[in-house]
Amino acid sequence: MPGVNEKAPELEVDCWVQGEPSTLQKERGNVILIAVFQVNCPGCFIHGLPEIVDVYNRFRDQPLVLWGLATAFEDFDKNNLENLKKLLTRGEVVGETYTAMSQANLLNHDRLPYAIPFPVAWDKLEKNPVEISGDRIQKIIDRDIDGYDLLPAKTQSSIVNQVRVYLKQKIYDAQTFEAYGLRGTPSTILIDTKGILRYKLFGSEQGLEKKLKLLLNE
Repeated sequence: MPGVNEKAPELEVDCWVQGEPSTLQKERGNVILIAVFQVNCPGCFIHGLPEIVDVYNRFRDQPLVLWGLATAFEDFDKNNLENLKKLLTRGEVVGETYTAMSQANLLNHDRLPYAIPFPVAWDKLEKNPVEISGDRIQKIIDRDIDGYDLLPAKTQSSIVNQVRVYLKQKIYDAQTFEAYGLRGTPSTILIDTKGILRYKLFGSEQGLEKKLKLLLNE
């Protein structure tokens, strides 16, 4: 997976559900912002995507390309292409997203109260191998657990078992999500005009506007 300040890998997508298909190479010379979300992700729709839509509306006259990338690393019965299409065409939300937004009175007649105005791609999913290797477990640990090597042996063993259970339930690998080593959703990827990965932000309210302005002014 690339580190910050290294060349950003090309997106591996199954299809573009909304907007014109494109690539990082084609958009070289623009700052690129990729908003990564899951359909079954309340935080994506209550916090993450509203922030991204606001950025899109305020910076649309700048040399900025903004894409959404719907992915899936869990809850594959809800995080799927069919539900993504329902979301983008009719504003339908599902699962935990529906429950959380309904309880917070954030839906408009059971529909998403705002439009997603930018192109959206569906991440490419590949079936996971049945065998869970030590390398796969270690990759997750290196990505998600800071200071793992300093933890007591008992704690390390517990983490390994937890990751093994997670991988057993993980039917698919989302190729772009994995290629960028993302930790969850919502996440935001920022790539500069030279195609260099500059920021990987997990969650919302991570100083996105300030970071975006820095890249636009370079």
